Amino acid sequence: MSVSIRSGFERIPSYRAGKSAKLGPDGLSAKLSSNENPYDPLPSVLEALAAALPTSVNRYPSIAAPELTAALAARLGVEPENLAFGAGSVEVASQLIHALAGAGDEVMYAWRSFEAYPILVQLAGATPVQVALDADGNHDLPAMADAITERTKLIFVCNPNNPTGTVVTQAEVEAFLARVPDHVLVVLDEAYVHFNVDTDSAVGLDFFKRFTNVAVLHTFSKAYGLAGLRLGYAVAPPEVADALRKAAVPFGLSALAQAGGVASLAAESELQERVDTLVDERARLTTALRAAGLPVIDSQANFVWIPAGEASDALASVYAERGVSVRCFPGDGIRISVGARHENDAVIEVSEAAAALL
Repeated sequence: MSVSIRSGFERIPSYRAGKSAKLGPDGLSAKLSSNENPYDPLPSVLEALAAALPTSVNRYPSIAAPELTAALAARLGVEPENLAFGAGSVEVASQLIHALAGAGDEVMYAWRSFEAYPILVQLAGATPVQVALDADGNHDLPAMADAITERTKLIFVCNPNNPTGTVVTQAEVEAFLARVPDHVLVVLDEAYVHFNVDTDSAVGLDFFKRFTNVAVLHTFSKAYGLAGLRLGYAVAPPEVADALRKAAVPFGLSALAQAGGVASLAAESELQERVDTLVDERARLTTALRAAGLPVIDSQANFVWIPAGEASDALASVYAERGVSVRCFPGDGIRISVGARHENDAVIEVSEAAAALL
């Protein structure tokens, strides 16, 4: 081929989506590898999507998303100019990186954390800086503060962290921000915030309202169950939010996604019942896996993390044979999304066999 691909592009890894599950011995096929919501959208949300469908396919959507912006600003207690949207929070993270960092600039994050961070940073031509989690799978914020240089432009703090499910506390973030220069933007990525019941956990909006260099990422993909519609947003200082809108793909937020977001915000009390059920299932799953002998870390997300090291591939294979697809990070561990009760039962059923491999 005579076309020349950008130098260094071959070194950028591709994002790996969670694998689908093969059929287990009883016909079960449980995809617990992508942190998706196991429940169907609420009837009221489906009705709103059906009503929006006839007029949302052949016309471009509103770039301003006025109804969603107004509803979300009122819900969060922020100004409309603080909001910027994208096709999922991962796309908004990409906007942040492109708007704030380029060649020679550094973007910092913990590792292991969200798999897309290093990909997005390298695609923008910036330099990724990874700071290891501590021995318990937590962000090491003092070490991250130590790693700040004059080239640092952006720091991602994933809370709860994907894939470990751990959280950073209010006090930890307070101490961290005291060491971060004002010109460095700290992004609290809270994709899993709705499942977080730790009362000591940092709350992104609280810090956003107190610091001029803090932004928050949220998504409708997890608790709201709209992963297929692609809807995420940032709460950011006005000048940052304006830059994100410039970096966004034009018309990237579909009219269906906007309608689904508005309807979901109106149905939050119903959605909370599902979140509560999932949190209960997370506790049940954690207790059972530990009883089977697996070293599960306490999670505040919609998944659990098993630091299995070199046995990670073997553990993933045990679940795959049962018809359950989990996310394997070779050499580190496996992440199991919390599914419907019968799917979690299948995970528990083979966990003693998985534990025997450790």
